[in-house]
Amino acid sequence: MLGSLQLKSYPVHLFIEYGYVVEHQGRRERKKAEVRARIADVATGLFLERGFDAVSVSEVAEAADVARPTVFAHFPRKEDMLFDRYPEAEGLVVAAVNERPAGTSAVAALSGLLVRLADQGHPLSAMRVEFSRFWEVVADSRALQARARELLQHIEEAIADAMERTGVRDPQLTAALTVAAYRVVHLEAVRRILAGEDVAVVAADHRARIVSALAGVDQLCR
Repeated sequence: MLGSLQLKSYPVHLFIEYGYVVEHQGRRERKKAEVRARIADVATGLFLERGFDAVSVSEVAEAADVARPTVFAHFPRKEDMLFDRYPEAEGLVVAAVNERPAGTSAVAALSGLLVRLADQGHPLSAMRVEFSRFWEVVADSRALQARARELLQHIEEAIADAMERTGVRDPQLTAALTVAAYRVVHLEAVRRILAGEDVAVVAADHRARIVSALAGVDQLCR
């Protein structure tokens, strides 16, 4: 099949032989990634400053110095400009399940990942005061809340698929309970920080609750 593809009028295998395709696609993908990151960064700054619903896609395009269709080419949904790290989140949780050491349950592997990310200050799991405005913006927008629920459902499905591939018993139920437990733990910590509680105390409690909540799920699903 590869030999049947054409790049302009030349067989693609000639370009592969000289490394042209790899280099060309590498540059192209890097540029796409740079444009995507710029759009997301600009959009996030505007959303945090003014609120999600107060900023239009046209304003994002102008501020990012790209055409409006370019924004939609990278982000078909406006909400995904704020949730631009979702692919990374899905990749991390799926890898934790797929690559867990022998003898480690999938739930324990996910618990370990979330604790490590919390310790590293990663937005997927950490509780930091710098994230407060982000959480406020999400709380103020029904569109963002709806999209967050959709993305969480996608993550649950991805985890279930990974669990099924790696032999977890009742993967759909195990994934659903794991995601639900973490969602409760995460939202409670966010509410406490937004209410003005000491961030260090909340962060420590959050870490401990990840461990205890997912240990409970693990025991239930064995």
